[in-house]
Amino acid sequence: MTIRILLADDEPLLRMAFTMVLEAQRDMAPVGEAGDGAEAARLARQLRPDVVLMDVRMPGTDGIEATAEILRDCPQTRVLILTTFDVDEHAFAGLRSGASGFLLKNALPEELLSAIRSVAAGDAVVSPRITRRLLENFAQQLPDGSGTLEDGRLERLTAREREVLVEVARGLSNAEIAGRLSLAEATVKTHLNRVLTKLELRDRVQAVVFAYETRLIRPE
Repeated sequence: MTIRILLADDEPLLRMAFTMVLEAQRDMAPVGEAGDGAEAARLARQLRPDVVLMDVRMPGTDGIEATAEILRDCPQTRVLILTTFDVDEHAFAGLRSGASGFLLKNALPEELLSAIRSVAAGDAVVSPRITRRLLENFAQQLPDGSGTLEDGRLERLTAREREVLVEVARGLSNAEIAGRLSLAEATVKTHLNRVLTKLELRDRVQAVVFAYETRLIRPE
């Protein structure tokens, strides 16, 4: 299958560079370019790309607002945030808006291509540890108070599924969770898939954000 990609960035030279890299891949096809968030949202509705490479800092409608709009109107589309800094409040906001991950603009071509393929396959490309660092750096943007926030979705989880969710939020891999909870790695994966389904989340990154926002885990 060919991965159809929409590029959204206000720098024409950067869009050109990305296009050249993508066109050289047999399994990828750039289908459109946007210079701002409003145009990106419009083209996403028109073209229905598999993946959107989204710059967060653009004039007018920024990438955060555009991400939320695209994921609302095109739920099958995945958004990969492009940012200059690895700990960036804009990247944090993008993850909360539903992006499947973020990538530094100075990433190597092979890193960009690997990220696009991962996102297109339904995976998140930001490791839980990086997501946790983002959340802890911008914890002031999370709800205040103590205790677990009321969220009806939490009641859908079994005790074991909640344990797995907490460990995911702590930044552990499936193998590490398996060792800590004395489970088979395949069992951890099954539990995590059930957590995502029951909580109506897209991927592992959103699970980490959810755990922090409901205070199942708090910044250290």
